[in-house]
Amino acid sequence: RFIFLSSIKVNGESTKRNSPFRNDDPLNGKDPYAISKSEAEKGLLKIADEMNFELTIIRLPLVYGPGVKANFQSLLKLASMRLPLPFGSIDNKRSFVALENLVDLIVICIDHPNAGNQIFLVSDDYDVSTTQLLSALIKIQESKAFLIPVRPSLLKSVARIFGKEQIISRLCDSLQMDIEHTKDTLDWRPKISFEEGLRLCVRKQNLLD
Repeated sequence: RFIFLSSIKVNGESTKRNSPFRNDDPLNGKDPYAISKSEAEKGLLKIADEMNFELTIIRLPLVYGPGVKANFQSLLKLASMRLPLPFGSIDNKRSFVALENLVDLIVICIDHPNAGNQIFLVSDDYDVSTTQLLSALIKIQESKAFLIPVRPSLLKSVARIFGKEQIISRLCDSLQMDIEHTKDTLDWRPKISFEEGLRLCVRKQNLLD
């Protein structure tokens, strides 16, 4: 059995609110990273069929934990500063997965009798807005940062001027995942809660820093 870690970006960059991606949705990758993951999935499916071995594909959202990079690391740093942050009115929904939950699912998929030749989506099963995420990070870090309400449309307009529209779009748009197929097929539930995952991430990140 071969387990391949793919990305939810193979299905697209965003979802309509409360219309999450499912495991059987068509491939619709937009950027080179998503397209490369899509091509890898298709190539592995072909090889698995020709060589008669089981393939398990796990599509991931943003994975957070010690050493997290990119946008999540930036949000961690912003939430730790004594600054007004213009992200108090973002009413999107995004799925995330704690490293501990991802590892737990991978271990389950190694030898679970129902895991072969399946596509699974994984998350903490608790979607949050960027505003909720930042509020939680500020609280956990006992920071003096505070959120001020600015319309997402205004944020995007300003970002467009500075060529940062893609970054702001990721903060403002929704990207949700439906993991019911994963839970039902494997009788699996996330090992730790989203709040527990954030606390572990912040504590271990502080040790690394």
